[in-house]
Amino acid sequence: MKFVDEAFIDIAAGDGGNGCVSFRHEKYKEFGGPNGGDGGRGGHVFAVADPNLNTLVDYRYSRRHEAKRGEHGMGSDMFGAAGTDITLKMPVGTIITDAETGEVLYELLTPGEVITIAKGGDGGFGNMRFKSAINRAPRQKTPGWPGEKKNLKLELKVLADVGLLGMPNAGKSTFITAVSNARPKIADYPFTTLHPNLGVVRVGPEQSFVVADIPGLIEGASEGAGLGHQFLRHLQRTRLLLHIVDLAPFDDAVDPVAQAKAIVNELKKYDQQLYNKPRWLVLNKLDMVPADEREARVKDFVKRFKWKGPVFEISALTREGCEPLIHAIFRHVQSEQRTENEPVEVDPRFAGDAPA
Repeated sequence: MKFVDEAFIDIAAGDGGNGCVSFRHEKYKEFGGPNGGDGGRGGHVFAVADPNLNTLVDYRYSRRHEAKRGEHGMGSDMFGAAGTDITLKMPVGTIITDAETGEVLYELLTPGEVITIAKGGDGGFGNMRFKSAINRAPRQKTPGWPGEKKNLKLELKVLADVGLLGMPNAGKSTFITAVSNARPKIADYPFTTLHPNLGVVRVGPEQSFVVADIPGLIEGASEGAGLGHQFLRHLQRTRLLLHIVDLAPFDDAVDPVAQAKAIVNELKKYDQQLYNKPRWLVLNKLDMVPADEREARVKDFVKRFKWKGPVFEISALTREGCEPLIHAIFRHVQSEQRTENEPVEVDPRFAGDAPA
């Protein structure tokens, strides 16, 4: 299935049905009185977060979505039926914004979450609503109210705990294959990853975290080089970034330090908050470095890169060093979750009940 993480749609809730003007006509009842019913409300448009979806491709080619209008009121005190609602299934992590103003309207963050994105119009009143002691034969009615109509932009940001950064062929896909259930395409040429991949890493019984692999970045991605940097949006909800570096490039003219600095610069250009996220350095492909040269090469890289954060040395192909890394990641993710769930400390002076 083609991965699509952005789409524009037009939605229209149903209009309300019109009220009815009618009078009761029965034998021996010359003045039966009004009996025109109200119109039915228009159908609503709902959005539901479906955990079985991971792309917005359905909305790339189907842009218009309309709910049914309510039926008109009828005589004999009969109200019109409500219009049929429609439900749009979207992936978890979808952000719904107003396409004209850019205002964020809704976010679907919980599987099964249902929100109303357009309300149907209320039905109009029939003439029986206007009956009174001084107006026994009203001929008034009201039309149904129009339903909401919106032009929306859908943007998918995948929900993951850990995001992978790196140049094409740095070994990100091999790493996510080694530690999780994901099976992305792996080949010996650049840009084999063309869309984000998610993998669940099992650390123990009921202990896991989610890793997101995005297409590789190159220098100038912010200007459109390579596949651009739009896929970085999928890392904005992560708790940790793993910067994976190929420590043994095939071309001797390629400097891993220069490549790593280019990735950091592209990250900073895209989003300062993403740049400020916790980031660990993962030096990959140690199996291709002679054992007696590994320590010196790692020290040289860290020194020239001027890196002061955590450093992990692995080989994603042979899985050497992967086990300690995933346990360290799990501990970090758990600590971040505990921090988010900690109760907010309240000043004792304001600890009492709030005034009504």
